[in-house]
Amino acid sequence: MSDSTRPVFLNLFQIRLPVAGIMSIAHRAAGILLFLAIPFVVALLSLALSDQKGFDQVQALLQQPLMQVGLLLLLWALAHHFLAGIRYLLIDMHLGVQAPCYRQSARAVLVAAPVLALLLLWGLS
Repeated sequence: MSDSTRPVFLNLFQIRLPVAGIMSIAHRAAGILLFLAIPFVVALLSLALSDQKGFDQVQALLQQPLMQVGLLLLLWALAHHFLAGIRYLLIDMHLGVQAPCYRQSARAVLVAAPVLALLLLWGLS
């Protein structure tokens, strides 16, 4: 088969990934986001632990709307990465490998992670 007869499908908006594929991509994105947030979180923690003034600054900073959105995004990443990691561990133990079960667990992670993130943000406020 030559390169000219090979099928090419480049319209990424028409490709339909299975729900497990979407969850897998979100798991990777959440991991990258958590990794990139480490310096920012460490700096905030360092400032908050420095003295009372630093703690008050961090508390005021985290009350700003843009920071609330960023915090929600980080909490989603943490919740998604945690729940998807548990799902992958169960799959590694050959639990939930069959077709209906792995689709349901992927959907459960995609639904539960944002709900858990909102609950965590509400609890922090």
